[in-house]
Amino acid sequence: MPKHTINPNQWIDLYSDYLFNFTISRVNDREKAKDLVQDTFFAGLKSLKNYKGEASERTWLISILKRKIIDHYRKINSNKGKAEVRVEFNTEDDEGSWLEKRVADTDYRTAEDEIVNNELGDAIYDCLSKLPEKQATVFRMKTIEGLETETICNDLNITASNLWVIIHRARTSMAACMEKNWF
Repeated sequence: MPKHTINPNQWIDLYSDYLFNFTISRVNDREKAKDLVQDTFFAGLKSLKNYKGEASERTWLISILKRKIIDHYRKINSNKGKAEVRVEFNTEDDEGSWLEKRVADTDYRTAEDEIVNNELGDAIYDCLSKLPEKQATVFRMKTIEGLETETICNDLNITASNLWVIIHRARTSMAACMEKNWF
């Protein structure tokens, strides 16, 4: 498998629109989305030495961005006065090294796969945008980001049973919406 190269001088031209669209569908706040993309580029620059070339540059940046989005939700839902959250593996020294261990490279997809995936993704996020905010947040964290129940409950200050009620309602609404808009 060929190694990928990285060129930070082209990040804004190549990835800023994609990263912004990815972010805005998750945070629903244009200014916050811009900030998170900027934070992603900054974190990428700080962790250049950790980029091993095993994932594409875009995949690597998306991985950083996902952590920034998770940190954003942890911060705004914190019980401790919205204090800044520190993630164990997200330190200055190793910020990028964990990324490539957790992401698969998507460069092998065909053009048809990419079109179908983009259309499906658009349909999912369209349906997600129609959910009440708390349902959308819980659904996103559990189903899309794959966070553990305990983490979500702690971050959002809800009980596990409340989480599962919210997830059930969100999934029911998402299934009905997808049935109507996608299938």
